[in-house]
Amino acid sequence: MMKRLDADDPCPARDGFRMPGEWEPHRQTWMCWPSRVECWGGPDAMLRAKQAFARVARAISAFEPVIMTARTQDLAEAKLACGGKAEIFEAALDDSWARDFGPTFVTGPEGRVAGVQWRFNAWGNKYHPYANDEAFATRLLGARGIPVYSAPLVCEGGAIHTDGQGTLVTTEQCLLNQNRNPNLDRQQVEERLALFTGVRKVIWLGEGFSDEETDGHVDNIACFVAPGRVLVGVPSSRSHPDYEPAMEVLRRLKATTDARGRAIEVVEIAQPRKSRTGWNAKPLQASYVNFYLPNGAVVMPGFEDLGDEPARAVIADCFPGRDIMQIAALDIVEGGGGIHCITQQEPKG
Repeated sequence: MMKRLDADDPCPARDGFRMPGEWEPHRQTWMCWPSRVECWGGPDAMLRAKQAFARVARAISAFEPVIMTARTQDLAEAKLACGGKAEIFEAALDDSWARDFGPTFVTGPEGRVAGVQWRFNAWGNKYHPYANDEAFATRLLGARGIPVYSAPLVCEGGAIHTDGQGTLVTTEQCLLNQNRNPNLDRQQVEERLALFTGVRKVIWLGEGFSDEETDGHVDNIACFVAPGRVLVGVPSSRSHPDYEPAMEVLRRLKATTDARGRAIEVVEIAQPRKSRTGWNAKPLQASYVNFYLPNGAVVMPGFEDLGDEPARAVIADCFPGRDIMQIAALDIVEGGGGIHCITQQEPKG
C-alpha cells in the first residue's frame, strides 16, 4: 500500500534541499560489487563484469574517493580486484546497481547533505529477493550518519536526471508504469518528485523504448550536461526499435523550456553503430549517454564499436576541461546497465 503524502511530512524541498547536477563537486562515489549471477546469465560472465566494475572503480579513484560495497563473502575479492583504490564497505546486497537502489543525495543549507530512500521493487518485481536492496539506501545513510528522507514513490536513481536548477527529466514508460506506481497519476508522481528532489518542473520523455529491463530508464536515453543543455542518444539506424522513441524525445525537448523558462539546447550523440544481442537474446542496451562524472573527468563507455571515437568527441565537447576516460563496458551492459548505473555520487555540501 502506497503511503499517503501529508502536508506535514518531512521532505527535502520543504527543508531547503535539492538534488544537485551531477557535474557539481562530489565528496565520493559509491558502488556495489556484483552479487546476482542471474543478471549476467552465468558465473563466467559475472566474473568478467566484476573485472569491469573494478576497472571503473580504479578509473574514478584517480579523481575522487570510491567506496565499494560488498557482501561479507565478497569482501576479500572486491578488495583485491580494486587494488587498494577503493574503500570497502560491508553490507547485505541482492544486486549491484548502486545508482538505482542507492540513496539519491540532496544538498541543503549550510552545506548539509541528506539522502532519499525511494521505494524499490526490483524494476517492477523482475528479480527476487530484493529486500536487502530495498533497505540499502537507509542502511548506508545510517552507517554514515546522514539524514534520510523516505519517499512514497517507487523510483530508481537511473529513472531521473536533473539540472540542479529545478528541472528533471524522466520517462512515462518507467515512472508511470503499472509495475511501479499503479495507484498514482502523473500529477501525483510529479508532486513526489518535486518534494523529494527539490525540482519545479518535470519533463516527460515518452515511452516505447526497447529497454525492458528497466522499462526505459532515462540515463540510457538523455541527460543534462549543463543547465539548459540536454544530450540525447540517437540510434544510428532508422530501423532500430528506439529510433522513433528517440525522435519523440527530441521533439518534446525542443518544444519545451526548463524550470527557469530557458529554451533547451539539444545535443545529439549517435549511439553504437553495431546492434548487439545479449546473453538473454534481447537487444543489448549499449548507450553512450550512460556515463559518469567524477570530479574533473568523464568516465564513459566504449563498446568496441566504430561509434566509440565520435561519441568520445561529442562528450569532450560537452565537458571542456575534463579528462575523458573511455572504459570497455560491454561486460557491464550484459547485466542490464552501464557505467552510470553502477555509480552513485555523494555530493559535497
